[in-house]
Amino acid sequence: MAMVNTVVDQISRMDREELNQAIEAIKLRQTYLARQASRSFKIGDTVSFTGRRNATVTGRVTKVKQKTVVVLDNNSSTQWKVTASMLTPLSIGV
Repeated sequence: MAMVNTVVDQISRMDREELNQAIEAIKLRQTYLARQASRSFKIGDTVSFTGRRNATVTGRVTKVKQKTVVVLDNNSSTQWKVTASMLTPLSIGV
């Protein structure tokens, strides 16, 4: 947590150009992490995530994109496009 406080302190001292560079670095890191998370899933995997209204949704991966994963809800047959980092893999049926 001390590292975060240091970063926040440094951000408060940045000028516009330095702030833009920091924002770009954060966006690149988020993209990297999203793609890395996406690569950990394959079609047919069973996953869960917290959907709207804090409901836990369990489903099967039907498509893996660069940053998102399409999940078919087991209960309602609804397709969800979910950021890969929000998914939790389940070992059901393995």
